[in-house]
Amino acid sequence: MKVAIVHDYLREYGGAERVVEALYEIFPDAPIYTAYVNFEGLGIHAERIKKWDIRSSWLQNMPFANKLVSPFRIFAPMIFEGFDLKEYDVVISSSAVYFAKAVITSPNSLHIAYIHTPPRYLYGYTTSFNYKKNPITRVLGEIANHFLRIYDYEVSQRPDILVANSENVKKRIKKFYRRDAVVIYPPVETDRFKNKDLRFKKENKYFLSVSRLVRGKGVDITIKACDRLGIPLKVVGAGPELNHLKSLIVNRKSDIEFLGQVADDELVKLYTDAKALILASEDEDFGITPVESMAAGTPVIAPRTGGYLETIVEGKTGMFFGGDRGEVTVDSLVEALEKFDSKKYKPQDCTKQAENFSKEKFKEKMIKLINS
Repeated sequence: MKVAIVHDYLREYGGAERVVEALYEIFPDAPIYTAYVNFEGLGIHAERIKKWDIRSSWLQNMPFANKLVSPFRIFAPMIFEGFDLKEYDVVISSSAVYFAKAVITSPNSLHIAYIHTPPRYLYGYTTSFNYKKNPITRVLGEIANHFLRIYDYEVSQRPDILVANSENVKKRIKKFYRRDAVVIYPPVETDRFKNKDLRFKKENKYFLSVSRLVRGKGVDITIKACDRLGIPLKVVGAGPELNHLKSLIVNRKSDIEFLGQVADDELVKLYTDAKALILASEDEDFGITPVESMAAGTPVIAPRTGGYLETIVEGKTGMFFGGDRGEVTVDSLVEALEKFDSKKYKPQDCTKQAENFSKEKFKEKMIKLINS
């Protein structure tokens, strides 16, 4: 059985790239077709990914491609429809921002599209794209998005099976694509935490943020809240918003530390030793970091919205803020932090909940789906 994996692009390492890596582990001989790859943006993960059989599109050879990935989405039809996938029995696409699901496969092949979300910028959700800041790019962007929405619906009908990364995204697929989807949660490496003896997990003083430093992830809200309260916060992650986020610190007594990207072993320790993980993104598609935190026995503070409702058990593995609507504001997060008591949460409850989202379960369900 010949398998090909198709992914939007490889220019950063987040939840979508973890899915691709898990798929590659299932099918190590499968080539990875993608619009563009930027190893520098992949940071500490680049050395592993360089070993893959990556086949990028003509976008790879364009000058300033890394800066033009967003506007070049209007060429997505040419990018993904240009890949020749006729020789493959199974094609698994991984799609969120671009249109990897648009690939054209042979009539007898099986195309499974793993949908992290319908493109957020097309349907009014918060994104990291900032095209609306400039009035000219705003107008051009809205015109382009009108036609891309039509195209997005059209190509969503091509795959044989749609897989949603959460019940939250399954609802979006039904709403925007008028199709049913199978839910298979993204893979979380819960095994990394199994050897930790959490019975004696000590009380720690710092809170933790783990996220790409881009617009829409709510890291600015987290920093402002911790800065106002003067409580310790460690920020893990890299991205274009780093300098802006640093500028938000106004309290001289603040203890907010930016750690950048960290190795896996260090990340495990940071999770394990944290008082709680703080998340402040609105309507998260799924969210892998809260599961990682729970796997380390550490509770989570998150807005009552999106995929967080599927992973966090309120009062047992974490705390929601923002009222019934999960409104993400500095004030609502400050209120939650003032009420939070880590002693109420048992590490064992957190680790047990995290096992529902292990990488092993992801692989088992994907293999079963392909063979069904």
